[in-house]
Amino acid sequence: MAKRVISIGNQDFESIRKNGCFYVDKTDFIREWWENQDSVTLITRPRRFGKTLNMSMLNYFFSNRFADRPDLFEGLSVWEDEQMRKLQGTYPVIFLSFAWVKETTYEDSVAAICDLFSMLFDETASLLNLERWSDRKRQKYEKMAVEMTEREAKTALKDLSIFLRERFGKKVLILLDEYDTPLQEAYVGGYWDEMAAFIRVLFNNTFKTNPCLERAVMTGITRVSKESIFSDLNNLRVLTTTSEAYATAFGFTEEEVFAGMYLGMKNDVSVLVSDAVSLYRKMELYEQQSTPNPNMPVREFMYAGKLYDKFLHENRMNRYGRKLLPLPVPKLIVFYNGEDEAEDEHTMRLSDAFKEEIRRKIKADRDGRTGIGG
Repeated sequence: MAKRVISIGNQDFESIRKNGCFYVDKTDFIREWWENQDSVTLITRPRRFGKTLNMSMLNYFFSNRFADRPDLFEGLSVWEDEQMRKLQGTYPVIFLSFAWVKETTYEDSVAAICDLFSMLFDETASLLNLERWSDRKRQKYEKMAVEMTEREAKTALKDLSIFLRERFGKKVLILLDEYDTPLQEAYVGGYWDEMAAFIRVLFNNTFKTNPCLERAVMTGITRVSKESIFSDLNNLRVLTTTSEAYATAFGFTEEEVFAGMYLGMKNDVSVLVSDAVSLYRKMELYEQQSTPNPNMPVREFMYAGKLYDKFLHENRMNRYGRKLLPLPVPKLIVFYNGEDEAEDEHTMRLSDAFKEEIRRKIKADRDGRTGIGG
């Protein structure tokens, strides 16, 4: 079986699917989110949990710009549902990210958001048949597609929703990725009050009083208290790492990691897994072998030692200190893909290599001693 490439850092769903890169099927999220029928959904997860990739996936599934790309979903879980297949490529979608709004002042942050909205207007212009608009309406739109004021930005997404509804006769879906980046920068930069006030008005216009909004999803790292920017959004459903809904849609489950290694993705793989809820850590090592090797526990033991050394160094842990260090729990798995007959599952232990010492310990226990004696 040909090994699939792991496209590190690739957050574009189309690119991953088109190039046949390794992909863990998360398309059940599309169906689950749609069937829940929440007006506005806020999903918070730590970094590197696949938030942006899932938002890209939603965009490619629902956006009428990609009505000719059902091939991206063929063979995936969501495509097995006939009703969901009918929804592919049928909605006007506004997809944007605040990931790059990382400025040190309020004025620069708002300017960055205005630039982002202007780009959205410019990209959407070709869909709207502007030539049929009145001169005044078209000129105002074209001006906002080049330069936008702070006042115009506060209603920009609502205005764009109205334009898209007029053009396609359907309410819009809004996908906002990394909603909290400007707020994090504002907190660090000391202009939180100004930015929170701006975002509160923007979100109220976009997600609360928008008559052309069908549904919306926001993702971010943190949940900002409802007393601040979300105070007006009583239609908001917030889902964190402790929520049951969409629990498997972001990040990898143990079964998905296990299956991914087994499918010939790569040999000699190590994975550091952290449970975001309990902060429980475990170190998982995977390797494939085409010939039986009883020395795998020894090899993995030596490899684990190197990983522990790297783990201590990266986390600046003092192995010579007086405090017991919290180490990740090792789990070593070998996949046998050879042609010889073998058991479906077999446990190998490092202690098997110390048979003589084990016999000595058993004899010592029988003689009433503890431990391995001389």
